[in-house]
Amino acid sequence: MSGKVSELDLFDYQSEKSNAAHRPLADRMRPLDLDAFIGQQHAVGPGSLIRNAIENDRIFSMILWGPPGTGKTTLARIMAARTQCHFIQFSAVLTGVKDIRDVIDTARNQKKYHNRRTLLFVDEIHRFNKSQQDAFLHHVESGLITLIGATTENPSFEVISALLSRCRVIALERLSDEEIKTLVMRALSDTKRGLGDMGLTITDEAAGHIAAISDGDGRAALNAAEIAAMDMVGENGQENPAQIRLDHVEKALQRKSLSYDKAGEEHYNLISAFHKSLRGSDPDAGLYWLARMMAAGEDPFYIARRMVRFASEDIGNADPRALAVSMDAMEAYRFLGSPEGDLSLAQAAVYLATAPKSNSIYTAWGEARQMVEKTGSLPVPHHIRNAPTRLMKDMGYGRGYRYAHNYKDAFAPQDHLPDQLKDALVYHPTDRGDEKLIKQRLDKWREIKKQQKKT
Repeated sequence: MSGKVSELDLFDYQSEKSNAAHRPLADRMRPLDLDAFIGQQHAVGPGSLIRNAIENDRIFSMILWGPPGTGKTTLARIMAARTQCHFIQFSAVLTGVKDIRDVIDTARNQKKYHNRRTLLFVDEIHRFNKSQQDAFLHHVESGLITLIGATTENPSFEVISALLSRCRVIALERLSDEEIKTLVMRALSDTKRGLGDMGLTITDEAAGHIAAISDGDGRAALNAAEIAAMDMVGENGQENPAQIRLDHVEKALQRKSLSYDKAGEEHYNLISAFHKSLRGSDPDAGLYWLARMMAAGEDPFYIARRMVRFASEDIGNADPRALAVSMDAMEAYRFLGSPEGDLSLAQAAVYLATAPKSNSIYTAWGEARQMVEKTGSLPVPHHIRNAPTRLMKDMGYGRGYRYAHNYKDAFAPQDHLPDQLKDALVYHPTDRGDEKLIKQRLDKWREIKKQQKKT
């Protein structure tokens, strides 16, 4: 087996526990059974699918989907320790197709020589590309391996549909503040695996602060508690029991930035909230979500590109200036940088939110694309074909073309679509903003064409 892949059966797991003192607090404090598991009662509580599967030794393939520090790896380890499965764990970041083949070979040997099922835990499964996911798809389907995938990403976007259909998605939630505080209190009182030997206590205010900055991440909370505890030891010495107060925590820890994974679900949630606030003509909410993204370290040019897109998708010709404002804001930010350029993005966001709205361009473009997909490569009408050579002119290219500027209002009534589509209409301007004038002109021109065809 590759060094990137770790195999773990029940005896290995017990051996790992004996070396707990040398591991980080968050790892040492992993619960060994579901009764000690904090949070996620909808997934592991009495009568739940996971609890029943463990108690009956009938583990099924599943994707554990949730934010960091919510117990995905811990649940997989509990399944390994409490069932008769052979357990293999690896990270999708470090593993290639060859490692997957090694896993399959090991699974076959376990089944053949020991009559044991193999439980494969893949951390960060969203980082597997399609070929890597395809490599063990058949073996999940055949039952040779039971797959436990862990991901912070929405599996609907990151896991191939064929594999996803063979797994049950279990959504895990951020831990509540009270659950985080329970974790911290347990770690400080546990003399075997936690920090109980240090004789430390913690005020409710300090524990609450750790919960607040951990943002539902149990691992982050335990790491923070360990840092604060070690800082107390350095300050007071181990022989004198001490109480961790709020000022101690604030001194020992740097405040965690807003929880935000620029490649993850929260990234899409915030940009969605921003987009929908602008569409809903709510400049206050638009500015709030913009500030949230900027504070979390989002790429300002990603936000600017989304505003450029928004200008065409949700405003279009109701206010053609919106596109220019968005482009100008992006260039202003490129010129100024942060923080000076932030204001340009804010200005554009307010402009877009307060501009008249129309999605006519968006829907018209969608209809045009569907029309092409449905009808294929229809021939260009002869009268609007290019005729650069004598042969082409003799074949009728360009014959009968009406030059618009020779007609009143520079409008020459003629068809420009293929014959099969000559009466199709895809652009339907609204009565909002500048599109109202466009609609008036277009209605007039379309009526002229309609009347001409009657004569």
